[in-house]
Amino acid sequence: MGFASIIPQQSIALFVKNIWVFSNDDRTLQTSLPFFADGYPGLMFQQTDNGLTVSPHNKVMPEIFLYGQTIKPIELKINGRYLIIIFQLYPFVLKSFFDVIPQSINDSCYYLENAMGADVDTLTKKLLHAETIEEKVNILSALLHLYFDNKKQKLDFKIRQAIEAIILSKGQESIQLIAEKLHINLRTLERRFTNETGLSPKQFSRIIQFQSSLEQLTVKDFNKLTDIVYRNGFSDQSHFIRVFKAFTGKTPKNFHR
Repeated sequence: MGFASIIPQQSIALFVKNIWVFSNDDRTLQTSLPFFADGYPGLMFQQTDNGLTVSPHNKVMPEIFLYGQTIKPIELKINGRYLIIIFQLYPFVLKSFFDVIPQSINDSCYYLENAMGADVDTLTKKLLHAETIEEKVNILSALLHLYFDNKKQKLDFKIRQAIEAIILSKGQESIQLIAEKLHINLRTLERRFTNETGLSPKQFSRIIQFQSSLEQLTVKDFNKLTDIVYRNGFSDQSHFIRVFKAFTGKTPKNFHR
């Protein structure tokens, strides 16, 4: 399996965190790609020999779609060759860009409708016929920039700042303190955050905290489990295990093994 991480163009970096590319040229390979909560919805394009199914929903997906917050673990199942391009979106754009209620697509997907001059059938054909990954990434970048040009007046930049503060603190800064720094009432921040992202600030912080611990566990940057516990602000080891299992379905030890 091939994997690449692409830095978004400056024109879309405000609302695109990262671009992931997964690929495989083996016609006989059966692939299962696990995905866990990371706090970011995304726009996905997939080009496969035999389709892509999301488990445990057993839903066969179209070539291009929007997905919401992934809270419960899922797997992408593919037989044969594939190319998958994922634009990780900062969650404050979901409602404004796509006119969707963010909570309605938590652990679910949204099929893009024709909007703002972007005909989905024409877009899909253009992506399928583009010869290089770079061309496909440029097409999708242009689409998202079109959304931005048309919807930027609706974006809640205070929520963008709150999201950035949570990410920078790896989910460990108190929401009350973030609200004070942004000169906004705590309840107002919570309401606006949930409306724009589909998660409460505390839920988002918990996911970012989990992701930080997952990264440390994955790269084996620890001597004992308590190193992960205290670096990532968990109250104790049982708290960490409980949170980790909720997002992955496995204990940290089983996952690491």
